[in-house]
Amino acid sequence: MTFEKLTLHPSILKAISESGYTVPTPIQAQAIPQALEGHDLMASAQTGTGKTAAFVLPSLHRLGTPSTKNSRGPRVLVLTPTRELANQVTAAAIKYGKHMRFRIGSVVGGMPYPPQMRLLSQPLDILVATPGRLLDHMERGRIDYSRLEVLVLDEADRMLDMGFIHAVEEIAAATPATRQTLLFSATLEGNIAKLASRLLKNPKRIQIATQQERHENIEQRLHHVDDGAHKHRLLTHLLDDINMDKAIVFTATKRGADRLAKTLHAKGHPAAALHGDMNQNQRNRAITNLRSGTVRLLVATDVAARGIDVSGITHVINFDLPKSAEDYVHRIGRTGRAGAKGIAISFAAPDNFQQLRDIERYTRQSIPAHVVPGLEPTIRPRQQAPSGHRRGGPSSHQPRRPDGAPRHFKGKNGANHPRHGQGQRHGSGGAGRGAKTWG
Repeated sequence: MTFEKLTLHPSILKAISESGYTVPTPIQAQAIPQALEGHDLMASAQTGTGKTAAFVLPSLHRLGTPSTKNSRGPRVLVLTPTRELANQVTAAAIKYGKHMRFRIGSVVGGMPYPPQMRLLSQPLDILVATPGRLLDHMERGRIDYSRLEVLVLDEADRMLDMGFIHAVEEIAAATPATRQTLLFSATLEGNIAKLASRLLKNPKRIQIATQQERHENIEQRLHHVDDGAHKHRLLTHLLDDINMDKAIVFTATKRGADRLAKTLHAKGHPAAALHGDMNQNQRNRAITNLRSGTVRLLVATDVAARGIDVSGITHVINFDLPKSAEDYVHRIGRTGRAGAKGIAISFAAPDNFQQLRDIERYTRQSIPAHVVPGLEPTIRPRQQAPSGHRRGGPSSHQPRRPDGAPRHFKGKNGANHPRHGQGQRHGSGGAGRGAKTWG
């Protein structure tokens, strides 16, 4: 199948051709025709598979027909969990709609209110927003949904994880019942299925690949480490690899990202931090410097890095393992995109056993352990008990000291329970004058 067979607006096809694309990805080939027919969608696909274009292209196609309602409100509303994702969606709409005339803007957390208020007071075709900030404007009567035709929930699972479920439902309730709703999520089960049952009408279900499926283009490696000092020595060694062109190093905390970025830079590795406490200009600068090669390493936290779409990332390094298995999948998905090969390296200390087990159980695969000569761990990693072994009894799966004596430690709980409303004030995306663009 080619894009021409999708019967998209000629102006969109021209922009797609100029971008060098001829064949839609599987998620695009399945989602776009259903969206063009007006169906609600529940869609799931791995990162890097062209998911953004799967809803941006049919939304732009709809704008090719003038609205029958006279209003300044948006015809398309896209909700995203973070500012970076909002930027990504906005950039995609501008790219594929460059031969069309429409107005797009973003309303996101962490940005000044006055520019957003001016944006909302003028005619708008596409609005990209994070739920918390959009709800703030709604409560002040600044949003007109009278001509809204399409509601897109991008990375709906992440919005629920960040505590946005009530905001999403309140926003949806304020939109016309006649709207088309397109839901994209890493998983279509559990709470997402319940949300879809409340917001969608007879949706078509599209599942290209489950979140648990193997990332075929990504080689996953595991390094067991004794402690923080061992972890730093191992990271320094790995960064000397000439094949590591661009890399994202994930840390558990914002302070840890700042500290590690400064340490790496002092050792001669061009690095920049990326986390939620940075303002939008600082975050944009960090991503731009990674794209241009000014910095080679981006040291990031999960929330800040969600939605980063930088081509050519060869490595992802989990300096700290994520608290949730789902975040592991999203982290490693920053590499191996669009058919390219990538390497994902994870460090696991003894007290990361539970997190590691949760990740391997969720992905349904074991991460092969690697050892660097001279940097071997002195503590043997905990092994799974043999089949039929009683839990808690003496067995070979207990960790041991180098002298063979058992070493006891307690694993951390790997569950992720973010606070309600987390990210509303430190969400993602740009807004204001720079976000108001005529395509």
